[in-house]
Amino acid sequence: MPTLLDFEEPIGKLLDQLEEAEKIAETGDVDISKTIKELKIKIKDARKDIFKNLTPWQKVQLSRHPDRPYTLAYIEAITNNTFLELHGDRTVKDDKAIVGGFGQVDKKTIMFIGQQKGINTKMRQYRNFGMANPEGYRKALRLMKLAEKFNKPIVTFIDTPGAYPGLEAEERGQGEAIARNIYEMINLKVPVICIIIGEGASGGALGIGIGDKVLMLENTWYSVISPESCSSILWRSWDFKEQAASALKLTAKDMLKNKLVDGIIQEPSGGAHTDHGKIFRIVKREIIGLLEELSKMEAEERIDLRCEKFCDMGVVKD
Repeated sequence: MPTLLDFEEPIGKLLDQLEEAEKIAETGDVDISKTIKELKIKIKDARKDIFKNLTPWQKVQLSRHPDRPYTLAYIEAITNNTFLELHGDRTVKDDKAIVGGFGQVDKKTIMFIGQQKGINTKMRQYRNFGMANPEGYRKALRLMKLAEKFNKPIVTFIDTPGAYPGLEAEERGQGEAIARNIYEMINLKVPVICIIIGEGASGGALGIGIGDKVLMLENTWYSVISPESCSSILWRSWDFKEQAASALKLTAKDMLKNKLVDGIIQEPSGGAHTDHGKIFRIVKREIIGLLEELSKMEAEERIDLRCEKFCDMGVVKD
């Protein structure tokens, strides 16, 4: 039984019925193939009804689903296990919250960089829950510059609750590291594609989020602050996180409407966690198509368009 969120309860009941029916079918005493087929149709219809009217908070919940694929899963699937991970910022240490390295997609070498959360409690601690320290962003920048040196395109996967807010991170220049990445990414001469695959929170996301094309998966969010933190600031309690999620306009549709991202990648019915193989194929297809488009431009043209896009954000023109 897959992990279900609270609003998926109707689907859970149908899945229980399907599981029982399949157990009976295994015994071979009764032919209930028609019942099983009807239950599968009901499950599909129930998913469609629930997921077409999700609230912003429900999308936030989906972006954090424990079965949702993380950065390394995308990279390994898209590169067909040709990924070679590179480590360290050459100054402090190797930040495990950010991974990066070269991989091949249809015989084309690409630099992949992204935040990695971890698939269980031990790995989440090891990866610091996807919250990078300054050395993580400096590692990312080192890899971007390496890709630029060898004229290789860059793809980043964004999935973080924010940059690590600890005292030691501030002492080592967290703000400067993120600001430096934003400045340098604007001026990269190679194509840059950024894809939000889960949570896109604050400067932690922006540190690897400046590209020619910025895309969001359908059930992800992108905002200066999480709904819980916003609620705690405005109402002194986390109890108003649902209202905060709506007010922040953080969903993919809101971000596209406000021209803060360039496109939305549709997820399989029920979310990316229900069909890893399908979402990997969809994302790979998007990357290949965008790289073909971007590679036709001269470097200076891409940089000019990149600058224009981000400089226009938040600016009101008469």
